Amino acid sequence: MFLENERIYLRPLCGQDATALLEMTTDEEIRYMTGTKAVFTLDQIKRHIDNCANDQTRQDFAICSKEDHSLLGELSILDIDEEDLKAGFRISMRSVQLTGKGYGTEAIQLVLRYVFNHLRLNRLQLEVFAHNARGIRAYEKTGFQREGVLRQSLKYNGQYVDEIIMAILKQDYDKANFL
Repeated sequence: MFLENERIYLRPLCGQDATALLEMTTDEEIRYMTGTKAVFTLDQIKRHIDNCANDQTRQDFAICSKEDHSLLGELSILDIDEEDLKAGFRISMRSVQLTGKGYGTEAIQLVLRYVFNHLRLNRLQLEVFAHNARGIRAYEKTGFQREGVLRQSLKYNGQYVDEIIMAILKQDYDKANFL
């Protein structure tokens, strides 16, 4: 599946993305925003990409610049439940320098159109840590609503952090008429 707008496109994640994904996992700011504690090897990342490609309950995409085809980030539609018509969602930009430029928001808008119009799901849910203000703004801008808080669900660098549950429903998407 290939999705695009004026500045970016989404394509399936592939083995050639492994080195860039490994770099993402070493960026301290990205690790903090995503609550990543584990350290990964290139082989682990490659196996992860292969496993994702063979998992029918998820779809993983590289977020790429149309200008130079560089990898800007990655995102996943997870735990696709065809019976209850719902899925989970996560997104991460490659570096903090790429945040605040609208790429994440554009990628989310492309995914929402795909989730609600192509996959025909009813609900897309995500979890975001309370300290990720940029992410929360992007989610709210694209129609996600806060549904709950898992208090102090993450201990990162000795500090407890709340995890916010957000979701968007098909009716919310239709009403907002994104894209």
